[in-house]
Amino acid sequence: MDVSTFYALFSATCFTLVGLWWNVVQDHAEWMRDPALRRVVGGIYLSFLLPALMGLFAQVGGTEQPQVWRAAFIALAVVGCVCTLRLLARARGDRFVTWQQGGAALLYVLIAVVGAFPGLAPHLGLRPIQAAALGLIALIVLGHALVWRFMAGEGRAAEEVATGY
Repeated sequence: MDVSTFYALFSATCFTLVGLWWNVVQDHAEWMRDPALRRVVGGIYLSFLLPALMGLFAQVGGTEQPQVWRAAFIALAVVGCVCTLRLLARARGDRFVTWQQGGAALLYVLIAVVGAFPGLAPHLGLRPIQAAALGLIALIVLGHALVWRFMAGEGRAAEEVATGY
């Protein structure tokens, strides 16, 4: 698949996930009342929004102007890493969530490194924009895992408390 086509589909898919997540959140107002749950909801939102934005910048810069996507990936990866580490610091001892957030922080670091040092990617047999794409795919997989865990765990528990069931 052409890298440009990949990023077009990837970005559109991530923005769709952002919209779907907001529809879920809209139906669960109780999540926004609890500061801890609100942080998790926001973290899930960012896990789809930041990769979507990176995908847009990859389309704008492409291979003709790599400095565009590289600068955007570095900046957005730093934002993602800082936000993820802040959430990790507030984790309540759930090993899965700790593992997921730690993995996401590591992926953000790797994406920033690829953006800052694109000469490392050929050592993996990839172009830099391809190496970054693999990191973004992994971020979305972790984001989906976090949604599943949240919907089956904390989010479900908050809903049960709010409804009395």
